[in-house]
Amino acid sequence: MLFYMIRNLLFDLGGVIIDIERQNCVDAFEKLGLPDADSFFGLYAQTGIFMDIEDGSIDTETFHAKLRELLPEGTSDYQIDTAFQRFITGIPVHRLQALRKLRCEGYNIYLLSNTNPIMWRGIIAKEFGKEGLRREDYFDGMITSFEARSAKPDHRIFTYTAENLGIDPAETLFFDDSQSNVDAARECGYQAVLVKPGTEFTDYLPR
Repeated sequence: MLFYMIRNLLFDLGGVIIDIERQNCVDAFEKLGLPDADSFFGLYAQTGIFMDIEDGSIDTETFHAKLRELLPEGTSDYQIDTAFQRFITGIPVHRLQALRKLRCEGYNIYLLSNTNPIMWRGIIAKEFGKEGLRREDYFDGMITSFEARSAKPDHRIFTYTAENLGIDPAETLFFDDSQSNVDAARECGYQAVLVKPGTEFTDYLPR
């Protein structure tokens, strides 16, 4: 695949930079007693109340309150947050090193993630600290779905990203592990590549 005039690299998070395991999260919520836990979690997007917190429709406090209505009495916010964050298994250090290397090579490095404030301020922040750095040390700008109030593959979040980061989609290469997100990015004028299971985003970098 040929790419043209790439100045910006825009990365999805889960499945591209950070490793995820959906079943871990499902199992954790089943153990807490959430009925039909499997129905709430997809590989690329959540449903119901879990999508509501991801697209910013509700805040963390409301999420906890609504979810407790579905769980056994006495379930704590801590238990909910711990189960939710089981979705993430970690960031291999070599990917963090690759991001730093790309910035040194002159690319503008950005993040566009469907995520939620619980993971963003919890395990995600912790994983980006593995080298003693912060998220801000790896990216020139970051867009999250809960702050943008929309989630991929909605075209609105791609427009929001371009406007808020001040980037030209035509000069931006987007990496995602979901074909629907890649297609939506291309429809919005971005260059985009699908990061397939078992591969690294570095395998798709412009040569």
